Amino acid sequence: MNGILNVLKPPGMTSFDVVAYLRGILKMKKIGHTGTLDPGAAGVLPVCAGKATKAIEYLTDKDKVYRAELLLGISTDTQDSYGKVISEKEVKASCDEIERVMKSFEGDYSQLPPMYSAIKIDGKKLYELARSGIEVERSPRNVKIHFIDILSINGNRVVFDVGCSKGTYIRTLCSDIGDRLGCGGHMAFLVRMKAGSFDIKNALTLEQIKDMAREGTLEKNLTCIDRVFEDYDRICLNEKDKKRFLNGGFVGLEMRGKFTSAQKIRVYGQDGAFLALGETVLDRTGQLNLKVDKLFV
Repeated sequence: MNGILNVLKPPGMTSFDVVAYLRGILKMKKIGHTGTLDPGAAGVLPVCAGKATKAIEYLTDKDKVYRAELLLGISTDTQDSYGKVISEKEVKASCDEIERVMKSFEGDYSQLPPMYSAIKIDGKKLYELARSGIEVERSPRNVKIHFIDILSINGNRVVFDVGCSKGTYIRTLCSDIGDRLGCGGHMAFLVRMKAGSFDIKNALTLEQIKDMAREGTLEKNLTCIDRVFEDYDRICLNEKDKKRFLNGGFVGLEMRGKFTSAQKIRVYGQDGAFLALGETVLDRTGQLNLKVDKLFV
């Protein structure tokens, strides 16, 4: 079984719990998720099985879309509703001011990773240090907020959708918005709506996956590996070039105008089967060639 499952992760399970559960259902070890989702959060969690695990590194780089609720006036040590309350302040900001401040976070954003995260410093995860009462210095990370769409403002509760780059902590965004408004705040709930091209509308619950595995219909619901690279150009190789390519040799590209150097390309055989992700390189003579970047056969 080789492909990607668009899993609807339920709240209360870690991403690793989901993978362990699927290993038991599918009776296979080669499974991995494509980006940690907080235990209390729900939503899209693409899970790769078999040869698709080779695509995990590419999927984790994809942009994400979340729906979140910001609760203003209450700050917690974890920046979400599961933490200890560390301050409470009156919310004096108007709806217009809340919207203005939230929209000001769109674009490039220097974000300080939270202590309660899985980032490692000197071999130890930050959340392990935090649980021991230790706070260490962290370096801000540059992330990008593509958009913030406010769905509702009801008192001190704000529900909004946010599109962001990889590595963005939405609970930290909520905390930073609260701090900029002068009242503090935390993330009350979080749902991941999209991860790359995977949408919550097509996500499968663990119960659905279990039923499909029992009925023998699960493989039909796997997403093909090449879906991960659908934004890349594609090329089809004849049998001679295919053999050379799969053996690690360079394949000359006569279509110089179509491709450029250091370009990633989806590579297929004449039968339409996805073979690999290739990369274009220039040889000593200036000829543009195709070489293997990652094999999927």
